[in-house]
Amino acid sequence: MAVALSGGRDSVALLHATLAQASARAHDIVAVHVHHGLSMSADAWVRFCKDLCCECSVPLIVRRVDVARKPRKSVEAEARHVRYAALADAAASAGADVVLLAHHQDDQAETVLLQLLRGAGPQGLAAMPEARTDAMGVKWLRPLIDVPRTAIDAYVHERHLAWVDDDSNADVRYMRNALRKRVVPALASIAPGYPGTVARAAAHQAEAAHLADDLASLDAADSFDGATLSRTALARLPAHRARNVLRWFLRERGLSPPSSARLAAMCEQLRDARIDARTCVRHAGAEIGIHRNRIVVHAPPPASFAYDWSGEAVIALPHGVLRFDRSIGSGIKAALLRSERVVIRSRRGGERIQLAANRPRQALKSLLQQADIPTWTRMGLPLVFCGDVLAGVPQIGIDTHFAASAGEDGFELQWDERA
Repeated sequence: MAVALSGGRDSVALLHATLAQASARAHDIVAVHVHHGLSMSADAWVRFCKDLCCECSVPLIVRRVDVARKPRKSVEAEARHVRYAALADAAASAGADVVLLAHHQDDQAETVLLQLLRGAGPQGLAAMPEARTDAMGVKWLRPLIDVPRTAIDAYVHERHLAWVDDDSNADVRYMRNALRKRVVPALASIAPGYPGTVARAAAHQAEAAHLADDLASLDAADSFDGATLSRTALARLPAHRARNVLRWFLRERGLSPPSSARLAAMCEQLRDARIDARTCVRHAGAEIGIHRNRIVVHAPPPASFAYDWSGEAVIALPHGVLRFDRSIGSGIKAALLRSERVVIRSRRGGERIQLAANRPRQALKSLLQQADIPTWTRMGLPLVFCGDVLAGVPQIGIDTHFAASAGEDGFELQWDERA
């Protein structure tokens, strides 16, 4: 079990309470501190966490991360992204299958308010789940999510626990801090049940989100094969249910939810595109296209590439692996590959190849279309050139002038594209 330990009051309380309840299994607990390097006090926080863990006889893993400053991305969001990645990596290195986070009821209420101000739907307004299991099977738990900040304050003071304060928490340039300092006190003064009432609303929204997912699963039952979605089935649904299915499908494929306007535009484009249209919708670093009348999420085509081959059995490209498997009587003649300069490069247009002696040279573009290879896959297919002549294309074939004859040593081309 790993406990995320920032050194702040909430995480210190969580570590202390976890140890108190698991004294018999304390040797199974590890603390993880993420050093973001964003504060002048970051090194002091590391020292505090080390001293605290030494006093508690708990191993501490420290992960140092770099928080990139990306355009149109908040520092908070990017820090959160790298923090969770670092926590997952540290937990894996320690063999922990559970990670405890110190978010509490006030944090949950603030998250609901922030999502409300962003115009979020049920998924966003559900805020932070009490428990979830990620794709690697690690459970992320928030055992304090129903505990108000006042109760945590009382806990640490009664036990004389020490903690560190993050000076950035007072910086109202950050939206959450501004909300906490300026809005929450006013809300609490007119709504005595705060933050519990707002946190309870998050639970209602989580239930509504689950119901929407259940409906999407039912609507997509016969049209979703685990990777792609039938465009015809999507087009048959009423617009609001089609958007619900598309939102669910994108999340199933690991993409973040688009805004309502963006989702509506995406749904309209995918539903109404012609069968032969080269549809390309870009979202969250991926592309969404249509192949064989099915909606497919795929990686963007790679940038143009060219690599000299020096006899390696495996060539690792940024978007996949090209293997040269030894063969007899098939593939490219090994002798020709050894006598010519061999270059592996991407398509540039105009390439031609002759696949049989009794057939003319054909445009590679036509052969790729005939093979029904998706447009985005064609762009990244590695072409093998001997000298200046196209000798072979995986999934298409070998030029007859370069093909190994019966009994000749050859190399079969095997292309494994990275999803």
